[in-house]
Amino acid sequence: MGRGKKYPSEQVVYLLRKIETEVENGKPTEQACRDVGIVELTYYRWRNEFGGLPVDQAKRLRALEQENARLKRLVAELSLDKSQLKNLLLGSL
Repeated sequence: MGRGKKYPSEQVVYLLRKIETEVENGKPTEQACRDVGIVELTYYRWRNEFGGLPVDQAKRLRALEQENARLKRLVAELSLDKSQLKNLLLGSL
């Protein structure tokens, strides 16, 4: 996949397990990463973030991240509405 491509968290866990299996079987980490289409730096970053995370927990993490983003948008919209109402109220005084 291309540079900057976001992988779903459950796919990251799957790729991490695949790389770790290949490394355990004697393949160099760099080659195992190249085989799945990522650079070694990405592997180490993912390992720090997702290492040891079961797939079901990775799915739950993804769902929570999506819910968090939705709630942040909602708070931003409500803050904007509040600001507009406040300006309207102050303007009519």
